[in-house]
Amino acid sequence: QVQLTESGGGVVQAGASLRLSCAASGRTSRRAMGWFRQAPGKEREFVAAANWSGGSTYYADSVKGRFTISRDSAGNTVYLQMNSLKPEDTATYYCALALAWGVLTQMDAYDYWGQGTQVTVSS
Repeated sequence: QVQLTESGGGVVQAGASLRLSCAASGRTSRRAMGWFRQAPGKEREFVAAANWSGGSTYYADSVKGRFTISRDSAGNTVYLQMNSLKPEDTATYYCALALAWGVLTQMDAYDYWGQGTQVTVSS
């Protein structure tokens, strides 16, 4: 069984930075991981993803150039460095893990999900 635990959310002002972490336990060796977010009243959307090594990364256009996804050397933790935060980045952020390679920008590529961490950006 795989468990994903996110941390690092909080309340910040526009322009600030936050770093989210997601620690994976269980069958996590060499698995792609990603971040999604869901704002109130909106559908969950893709934010960023990385292959097991972090050598290949993918970003939503809305965060490209501001957010960076990375992995630790063991591949068990994924990070999301968020810079130049905007009020529209306010959402619950979820990390996810894919057991098999798929289209990492889509939710159905992922098999396990964390419980989410709240990010609130005030103007």
